[in-house]
Amino acid sequence: MADDGRRRRPRLSLHERARRAAASGRIIPYLAASIAGLAVFTGFISTLVDRKDFPTLGDGIWWAIVTLGTVGYGDIVPHTSWGRVLGSIVIVFGVTFISLLFATVTSFLVSSDQEEAAAAQEQRDAEGDETRALLKEIATRLTGIEAELASLKRTDP
Repeated sequence: MADDGRRRRPRLSLHERARRAAASGRIIPYLAASIAGLAVFTGFISTLVDRKDFPTLGDGIWWAIVTLGTVGYGDIVPHTSWGRVLGSIVIVFGVTFISLLFATVTSFLVSSDQEEAAAAQEQRDAEGDETRALLKEIATRLTGIEAELASLKRTDP
């Protein structure tokens, strides 16, 4: 394979890509798309499982969104056994899925803030080390100046 002069970027792990996306705020569209996709899929399944309570795809999607968000307006409610089973699964999945996603984003944001704080602390420590070294040098010079002044005083008539 010929080298065309382009350098390949190293592949990042899923965890690292997710951390970077969360830190930059780019994860929000992915979260919204995941929840919307789940709502559409669940709405479609609900119209297949319980045609009586969910006569249209729009009704199924509306119910799925409301149920995933654990709002539960009650305007559309499944009455069949399979509809209730699906509703139970959607409620549990919605609460778990949304909670997990937001907890993950929060965790990434907090960890990136902690990493930034640690880097800033290291910078302050390095600057502190430089300041201490400079103060030590100044103290050494000052001691030499004081010694020279003392010797001049002794030789002064």
